[in-house]
Amino acid sequence: MAFEIANAQFTEMMESVHKSIKSMARSQQEQARLTATAYAAGKRVAVVVNARGVVIETRFTADIADLTPKELAAAVTAAAQDAAGQVERKTREMIQELRDEQARLPRLSEIVPGLPDVEDMMPKMPEISTAPPSARSRARAEGESVDGTMEFTDVVPLDETRPDRPGSGVAESGW
Repeated sequence: MAFEIANAQFTEMMESVHKSIKSMARSQQEQARLTATAYAAGKRVAVVVNARGVVIETRFTADIADLTPKELAAAVTAAAQDAAGQVERKTREMIQELRDEQARLPRLSEIVPGLPDVEDMMPKMPEISTAPPSARSRARAEGESVDGTMEFTDVVPLDETRPDRPGSGVAESGW
């Protein structure tokens, strides 16, 4: 009797998993077709980006000539960042809908006690900077020091004084 109940639960879970996979595939297709348009400089600059936030079209109105090159560059940058932000927000909404749907499925640890859930082990994506390459905030956000060198906090130094130490990654080559 217990086997029949477990088998029925497993069958129901697999049906839910298949439904969730189809929903994911549908969402991926929708997300791949996303575009966003943003405007700047009094709508004299329009930038269109694709689902990845890549600029796919830039348009200027006829009266753009009264902008300085610096103003034009700032307008294009602002419009591109705004459009990319729109796509990112829509993508996050789509992902949240999928997560909400998946949250209704039983977790692996509920089916097999003690089994870790893969979702809990997944790393979180860091925020992506929109600051210019030379900005101090970009360097700090990417783990770079002010002098341009990278700072790694999760590295265990090798004992370079003992290259023959087991596990050091260095072996005698016989050369």
